[in-house]
Amino acid sequence: MNRRQTIPKELRYTRQQFDSEFPDDDACLEQIKEQRWPDGVKVCEKCEGPRKHYRVSGRTAYACAGCGNHIYPLAGTIFEKSTTSLRTWFQAMYLMGSTRCGISAKQIQRETGVTYKTAWRMFRQIRMLLAENDLLLEGSTVEMDEMYYGGTRKGGTGRPMRGDKVKTAVVGIVERGGKGRVIAKTASDLTGATLTGMVREYVLPASTVFTDELAAYNGIPEIPEGGYVHRRIRHSAKVYVQGDVHTNTIEGFWSLVKRGIGGVYHSVSQKYLQSYLNEYAFRNNHRACGNLIFPMLVARASQMVS
Repeated sequence: MNRRQTIPKELRYTRQQFDSEFPDDDACLEQIKEQRWPDGVKVCEKCEGPRKHYRVSGRTAYACAGCGNHIYPLAGTIFEKSTTSLRTWFQAMYLMGSTRCGISAKQIQRETGVTYKTAWRMFRQIRMLLAENDLLLEGSTVEMDEMYYGGTRKGGTGRPMRGDKVKTAVVGIVERGGKGRVIAKTASDLTGATLTGMVREYVLPASTVFTDELAAYNGIPEIPEGGYVHRRIRHSAKVYVQGDVHTNTIEGFWSLVKRGIGGVYHSVSQKYLQSYLNEYAFRNNHRACGNLIFPMLVARASQMVS
């Protein structure tokens, strides 16, 4: 076992650093203000020009230096109208960002001292920050695979029968080489129209797509103006690698998702499955960031204004 610190110094973010930078709610509010309006400079609606804003004592507001008009850094964010202290929110984000396989709402409850209801609400809101809906995979080669999650197949093992609503279909696409980013989406079905639609949406034209022998992938080379090259690996013939033809990368990601959900969360309903997939995809896509996930979450919380 490697007993040395494996994360480079510039990618570390420790609990001591967190406590030093964010000792109270005021420090957390100041950070959000700086993320949204650096140095407190924002166009004032009344002055109709850029003005410096200063903190209003006793309130989560900043006042314009010219006319005194108030602005609210928390407005439109996940923190708006929350009675939970801002530092508790930051602590929950730190805990979620510092773990490798995720953390349960129950553990957040233990660590922060809030009720389970509050921990679950924070947990769900923070996970919303992990969605990367506009992600477009890069590179000339990708792997694509599908899986089913949840429940037990009626009548035995294998793919669920038609009309079986217990299991949820999930489709994943991962880049080969480079950043190795992944997209994982729940799907209502695994028809050719669904799978080719995902290729068209997330994969660059003229890319090579590696899949297994599922018949629904047959339409990939026929996508209009796509120019996709489709290559298969024959799992049914017990062949799992043939030269550069395989789907081991995306299957490795499925393993991380299943082991992570089973070990940390134990069970996930269909309603919230996509948010958990977003979490694991985000962790995979930013795995080179070391322990800097927390600062990224703070930035996203400040920028994701409704």
